[in-house]
Amino acid sequence: MSDAVASPAALRSLADAQPVPFWLDDPAYRPTARPALIGDERCDLLVVGGGYSGLWTALLAKERDPRRDVVLVESEEVGWAASGRNGGFCAASLTHGFGNGLARWPDEIGQLERLGQRNLDAIEKAVTRYGLDCDFERTGEISVATEPHQVAELEEWAHEARERGVGEGLTFLDESALRAEVDSPTFLAGLWDRTGVAMLNPARMAWGLKRACAQAGVRFYEHTPATRLDTRGSEVAVATPYGRVCARQVALGTNAFPSLLRRVRPFVVPVYDYALMTEPLSDDQHAAIGWHNRQGLGDSANHFHYFRITPDKRILWGGYDVLYHYGSRISREYHQRPETFAKLAQHFFRCFPQLEGLRFSHRWGGAIDTCSRFSPFFGTAMEGRVSYALGYTGLGVGATRFGAEVMLDLLAGRRTERTALEMVRKKPLPFPPEPVRWAGIGITQWSLARSDAQAGRRNLWLKAMDKVGMGFDS
Repeated sequence: MSDAVASPAALRSLADAQPVPFWLDDPAYRPTARPALIGDERCDLLVVGGGYSGLWTALLAKERDPRRDVVLVESEEVGWAASGRNGGFCAASLTHGFGNGLARWPDEIGQLERLGQRNLDAIEKAVTRYGLDCDFERTGEISVATEPHQVAELEEWAHEARERGVGEGLTFLDESALRAEVDSPTFLAGLWDRTGVAMLNPARMAWGLKRACAQAGVRFYEHTPATRLDTRGSEVAVATPYGRVCARQVALGTNAFPSLLRRVRPFVVPVYDYALMTEPLSDDQHAAIGWHNRQGLGDSANHFHYFRITPDKRILWGGYDVLYHYGSRISREYHQRPETFAKLAQHFFRCFPQLEGLRFSHRWGGAIDTCSRFSPFFGTAMEGRVSYALGYTGLGVGATRFGAEVMLDLLAGRRTERTALEMVRKKPLPFPPEPVRWAGIGITQWSLARSDAQAGRRNLWLKAMDKVGMGFDS
């Protein structure tokens, strides 16, 4: 979609939008924050970070050994960042999509796909086991072609997946079949992954995991940023503003925020992603677009949109602009960006012109982490007493549970099917230092937009990035 100036109607649709994430604007479900740490603590396992990565690690650690003393520290409140404000797409993919996984790990792609499906099944079982009230619904996701060249790409992916024995849940939809599912004049074809994606309420998922962890005996300290990591004899000491935690082992789930391990920081950059949420659709509006099977959707451009419909018939519309700020700067001032919201609104009504007059209730943005291979990487430090998982690049709702398993395997010193993977054993290429980082990301983003405008043709810069296995996707 082009970046034409937003129409007056599109701008009016934003007039009442609240500048907060829709999912977090839920006082009936939002739990009370736990007190900050004051003084010193000791434990077997310290988890740093109260997003999905940290929550799954804490919960799985207690499942593996209920006697293990686990403490979790969070700089603000559990689920406040990417885990509480994402689109709610819980994907089986561990590799940021089949295409990316096939390009990077062709010999492991079948195994990675099976492990991803197994991971998603385990999440669904956890939702039932712990009574996680998060609107979990295994609807699948449709990758949508809005340009002719994308139709051929979707057909090729479906064929390749079936050739490798992992395409059982895929259904190719031609234009009429797709528009019978969700009606937009911009849709040309789609590839429906019927089994590999669930939709959920992301904030309630995080809050439910917090409750499950607490019931399992995990001790929480919120408003407790971890500021420094040191060895202290046979333990690892993590400093906080008003105290310290000494632990036999530490798992880091900080993702977009600067790692306590400085040597890991060059592998991750924070980027800002934005989303809108509509008011509930009327019955007539819902009938005009269909979407009765409530799948997640995403178009197939480099600068893509992701969108889904909620149980109360709101539409979340996000993506397209993904912004990097010089020096990997993170700031709350970037959470609101009027020019991006105007662009998203214009694109929304181009996709669904039959919804003219619908208004948006919420607008928000925030940082996510990305790495040069667009999928998570893992490692240890301090003689194996510290583990980390980073680089989820927007697909962490499901993959963070797998990452938690890997972190715990690494801390246990166990060789498992997970830790034997090349994906786990090898890291992506680091991003260069500034100002080369900023310039390179800018050139790549410009090249991706140009590729979208030229039927997917990749220029010399993108081909060079492909060759060395490095890039910067939207």
